Amino acid sequence: MSQANALKNAPELDPITVEVIGSALNSIAEEMGEALVRASYSTNIKERRDCSTALFDSDGRTLCQAQHIPMHLGSFIDMLPHILKRHPAEELRPGDVFIGNDAYEGGGTHLPDFVLLEPIFAEGTLVAWAVNTAHHADFADRGHAHIYQEGLRIPPVRLYRAGVLQADVQALILLNCQVPRERLSNLRAQMAANRLGVARMTALCAKYGTSVVLAAGRALLDYAERKMRAGIGAIPDGTYRFSDVYENPEVPEGLEFGCEITVAGETMHLHFTAPPQVRAGLNMTRTALLATVFYAVKTIVDPGVLANAGLARPLTVTAAEGTVVSCVHPAAVNGRCSTCQRVVDLILGALAQAVPERVIAATNGANTVCLFDGAFADGTPWIYLETIGGGSGARATKDGLDGVQVHMTNTSNLPVEAFEIEYPLSLLRYELVDGSGGAGRFRGGMGLRRVYRADAPCRLRVDGSRLRTAPWGLAGGGPGATGSFDFGGAVADRGVVTLAPGQIVTVTTAGGGGYYPPEQRDPAAAARDLAEGRLDTKRPSPPAAP
Repeated sequence: MSQANALKNAPELDPITVEVIGSALNSIAEEMGEALVRASYSTNIKERRDCSTALFDSDGRTLCQAQHIPMHLGSFIDMLPHILKRHPAEELRPGDVFIGNDAYEGGGTHLPDFVLLEPIFAEGTLVAWAVNTAHHADFADRGHAHIYQEGLRIPPVRLYRAGVLQADVQALILLNCQVPRERLSNLRAQMAANRLGVARMTALCAKYGTSVVLAAGRALLDYAERKMRAGIGAIPDGTYRFSDVYENPEVPEGLEFGCEITVAGETMHLHFTAPPQVRAGLNMTRTALLATVFYAVKTIVDPGVLANAGLARPLTVTAAEGTVVSCVHPAAVNGRCSTCQRVVDLILGALAQAVPERVIAATNGANTVCLFDGAFADGTPWIYLETIGGGSGARATKDGLDGVQVHMTNTSNLPVEAFEIEYPLSLLRYELVDGSGGAGRFRGGMGLRRVYRADAPCRLRVDGSRLRTAPWGLAGGGPGATGSFDFGGAVADRGVVTLAPGQIVTVTTAGGGGYYPPEQRDPAAAARDLAEGRLDTKRPSPPAAP
């Protein structure tokens, strides 16, 4: 049965059936994610949950994404169209599995994110795709002048053909990895997650009928579009502009970014300006920009909108090609997530002028990454990656959250016990930074401080932002404190340092901005802040609201 016939034969759907099937689709994506985490081998996935799962329809449109990491949507949305252009649906077979990661030939956003995609068939019809990505923390000790330095580039190719492993393809991938044992185990976990998605989706089609499930998927896309249009329609028409500076150890001079958002009826146009792409790993592909926009606009327009392709229909996104926010080959892209955080700040700053009650103050504005690499006593390489949260911006009715991941990233902490057992590193301190939240009637969240000791020779690369430009407050709220990196006397070159045994490194992340003038803070809450070290009375007066 063709999909066209399945849709033609679909009965008229009632809203309850659509809702039930929509909930089932979300449950499948979430269960896939849990299976991937449980089955993985590397700490970055099994403990830090640096992965995402999703279901797409047969045309390559997002049906649902598990509530993992918004940034990973950018690694999904262009890869399936890329595959379908080269592999028509009639050529696909059950058990085919594609793998890809490249930012230019396949739609990825950076090379460590390996994406696995498997078609799902029901009654002989291609009905959907099971998709997942996992960050393979492998490509350490690399330069970031251009993408050729950043790791193995994989255009979407078959890893399995009709259920049969293409061993030569797998061998080629593993040969180019520094820790192949981890890569192989994680790839098997990704396979298991997708196979679970295939089984669950096939069972769903058997239960309700393929035509009903396909029709419900299309109805869910249309519903998300209607919700999005209604939310945009509630924002006053107009053009709103905002600019901010992005700085990073790779570009210490700072980069001026700008955003212009035009709201007209039920549509929104977002235009971004930025300097030309840089010879550093901070550039964003267009798919990374789109994922950032979809996340940020959804949170402001209507957080309840379904996370599917329908929400993008009322949005138009433009940016000049060859810039930091919409780069072209061969720009390096490894640290794109930190740059995406600043793009979120641009969108929030612009729409704060239209709907301030829906917008939070600036967060810590970074994806602070520590990437350690070295060798065990037997010479086996090891690589450890973690990202560190910080302060979240205050809201119009509540304080900001302390020490959390924000916006485009959503990974967990690696437990200290696992960290010190698996790697020749020690964590001496892990704490909230007193007084780092911006002052205000509602204060910003506090940043984090982690103090590491190298117990064996190793290298460390630290990536982050808001080291000199403070997270801004709103409506008279104070700025959050900036972050800092202290390498214990070692000399860093663009955020990279070689550590000797016993050397100590301190990484401090920024706090979040406050909301409303601090003198409006409830006296009891202010006294509690002082007693708990949450408010630094020596901080400068807040700037004007952006």
